[in-house]
Amino acid sequence: MRQLLTDIRTTPLLWLLVFVPLVIYGEQAWHDQQTLLFVLSVLAIVPLAALLSRTTESVAEHTGDAVGGLLNATLGNLTELVIAFTALQAGQYALVKASIAGAIVTNTLFMLGGAFLLGGLRHHVQAFNKVGARFQSSLLFVAVVALLVPSMVATADGAVGSPALQTLSATLAVLLIGGYVLGLLFSLKTHKEHFAGAGHGASEEPPLPLATGIVMLLGITVLVALVSEVFVGSVEAAGEAFGMSPAFVGFIVVALVGAAYSASTPH
Repeated sequence: MRQLLTDIRTTPLLWLLVFVPLVIYGEQAWHDQQTLLFVLSVLAIVPLAALLSRTTESVAEHTGDAVGGLLNATLGNLTELVIAFTALQAGQYALVKASIAGAIVTNTLFMLGGAFLLGGLRHHVQAFNKVGARFQSSLLFVAVVALLVPSMVATADGAVGSPALQTLSATLAVLLIGGYVLGLLFSLKTHKEHFAGAGHGASEEPPLPLATGIVMLLGITVLVALVSEVFVGSVEAAGEAFGMSPAFVGFIVVALVGAAYSASTPH
């Protein structure tokens, strides 16, 4: 706990955690101030995503490369996932679809390009795992195709919202989940030796105890869910006030807020 408090004091981004209780209180006290709640919820989600990053890295120190990579890959999209589930319950389908597209664009272009740029400024030659890069690129390609097929079918046949299109979308979703599970089996079990990272020396800071890290992950998840509910509930009114559509909010705002996880992950 002392280490966590030290991280908060020395990391300006984590100072924004003061907005988390403010958002939870504001949902009850300022229920009619939707624009204010939207801004506060964005300011609260960003440090939660950053804190999630640090906690995940700490837990990964205890679990090794393979499981640590799984935690990073899974929890790296936790913010967007929670927002998406909350938005689905609220019927904000345009926000969900735009946030998925925005997450793909942000991680493959903005974050990857930023990593290449910053890495190139510090290192003359950068190395990467070729097997891992090919594997992740293949999964990304399959996911993009699965997202495009229903839209192409709907555009070609003019069958938006038809039962056949819903069945196609549900089938593709099940296939994507199955592919993800098989990918985990490939990278963590059958071919895990190809995904072991090279050591970079000891960490500058000792990791949190494993039990503490797990409890913190659960607590952060709950807080993200609470703040995301406020975010989704205020997005429509705030969008009208700022002249933003739900699609724009999902594609830009949600994607960049979730990218706080990747931006704050130690390298």
